[in-house]
Amino acid sequence: MPRLRSVAASATASAASAATTVTKAVDRRTLLTAAGTAALTAGIGYAVGASGGEAAGATPPIAMSREAPPPPLAPYQAGTTLETVAAPRGSGGFRRLGDGPGWQRVVRAELAAPHAGRSGRRTTLAAFVQFTDLHLADVQHPLRFEYLRSREPNGWRPHEALTVAGAVSLVERVNALRGAPVTGAPLQFVMTTGDNTDNNARCELDWFLTVMSGGALTPNTGDPHRYEGVQDSGAALYWHPEDATLRDTDKQLGYPHIPGFLDAAVRGLHSPGLNLPWYATVGNHDSLAGGCYGATSAYLRDFAVGDRKLITLPGAETTAVYEGIYQHTDPTGAHLERVLRGARRHMRTITPDDSRAPYSVEQYLTAHLDPAHQGLGPVGHGYTADNVAAGTQYYTFRIADDVLGISLDTTDPGGSYEGSLGTAQLSWLKRILADHRDTYVLVFSHHTSTTLDNRRPDPGRPDEDRHGGAELVEMLRAHPHVLAWVNGHSHRNTITPHGTFWEITTASHVDDPQLARVVELVDNRDGTLSVLSTLVESAAPHRTDVADLSQTGLAALYRELGANAPGRRLDLAGSAADRNVELLLAKP
Repeated sequence: MPRLRSVAASATASAASAATTVTKAVDRRTLLTAAGTAALTAGIGYAVGASGGEAAGATPPIAMSREAPPPPLAPYQAGTTLETVAAPRGSGGFRRLGDGPGWQRVVRAELAAPHAGRSGRRTTLAAFVQFTDLHLADVQHPLRFEYLRSREPNGWRPHEALTVAGAVSLVERVNALRGAPVTGAPLQFVMTTGDNTDNNARCELDWFLTVMSGGALTPNTGDPHRYEGVQDSGAALYWHPEDATLRDTDKQLGYPHIPGFLDAAVRGLHSPGLNLPWYATVGNHDSLAGGCYGATSAYLRDFAVGDRKLITLPGAETTAVYEGIYQHTDPTGAHLERVLRGARRHMRTITPDDSRAPYSVEQYLTAHLDPAHQGLGPVGHGYTADNVAAGTQYYTFRIADDVLGISLDTTDPGGSYEGSLGTAQLSWLKRILADHRDTYVLVFSHHTSTTLDNRRPDPGRPDEDRHGGAELVEMLRAHPHVLAWVNGHSHRNTITPHGTFWEITTASHVDDPQLARVVELVDNRDGTLSVLSTLVESAAPHRTDVADLSQTGLAALYRELGANAPGRRLDLAGSAADRNVELLLAKP
């Protein structure tokens, strides 16, 4: 298989030559023979749309993503979990965080044997960052399910009001990285793998796009002068940070009294925007109300922008809503609507806000294509006018001349939080893989292979079959040029070998531990390839000061409050073999 362009070799290329568009037809194998390991441009891709078609006879334009450090390249571990990881101090109730030991790298050889001396031979083919499950949340939104906390402690999390501040700090961390952790190669782009928003609300989508591309934003809806959510409702089910007298559930566990917290959580802040290009992959929370309700009724759409918010429910009704979601028996929210119609006595009056309305597929795509959110590009962040015309949310893009990225839409529009692929998308994917057999492929999706098990029909395509994870794994295995499938959804670090490729699942940035992942693809020049993974936290300091309500202070609180959240799962970091790793592959 021809290998044309390497990020490491590109370190000597100038930014001007990197931005040059190649328009002359080039035969890949001829170029490989002629060029050898000549310095070529570091690649960020361009989207080629839902059809996956490229200009006939043309090599895709590949632009410089970030000025590369001068050669020779060297490992860059500062600011990664190789250096340090937030760790709790002491024991008992609410535990403060501090600097803990870093996570060492593990070599995994299930798919190929490592050869000595490979680190001195290898050439970098790609280097990028994965964000996943940011869950930027309008915590005052009427259709949130905070009341489920009486059924499950993690049904509501005390740090959710700070999701935007936490995401901005993650952008700051990536901006501070000066190279890939293992090779030192310049990072090319950031890919978000879904659940960028929490409740399919227009305001959340705007916040996400602004966080990623840069600008001022105010994570507040309703009354512009005050917070109107569960944390000042008087219900002891929730942490009330500004009420010193209410012994709520969380204060009994040691959660602090923080005057001014709610005002700080909904005030304006600024994102510098990524200093890298970025791409988007859609998740179920981006597409469905609450991440689980498809084809919602006019009543629920009106309720989302209305003046009532449900604070608590009796136990039996809470259990019924919970089971409707997690037993997949209420995919369109019909039962939820009945509950809301009869629960006005458990609601508080809030300020209505049209910005809380759900967004459609067309609105989602159009927002990404809006020049106001272009940042460092690419235009549309993977999505194109072809996607808008077809109503599709999947596409291909060029990572480098010899590496293709494929972004999938795994949400089932029929409802429920697990996913699947329709026949049309699966056929498109099969065609793309067949048409690019001479190119390495990285696949991105929100759902994992084990959570693609939702076969509900798409209301917009009722006669189309839906396909699950096992079928997708077999398709990818049949194409050995597919090297990795990168996803999220489970909020847990898990890395799984599938015979010819690795499935890399990354923990969320909303649950402890709040992480993103740097991925490097290298040719070891000994018949093997390696996928190198290194986890990173946000730029916020591990130690917090509860009196510091600055933007940075809120980001630090976001991590510490999350690390103490009642009911949090303790296995989300995964094992050492799921974190900082080298994943060996036989070269196809």
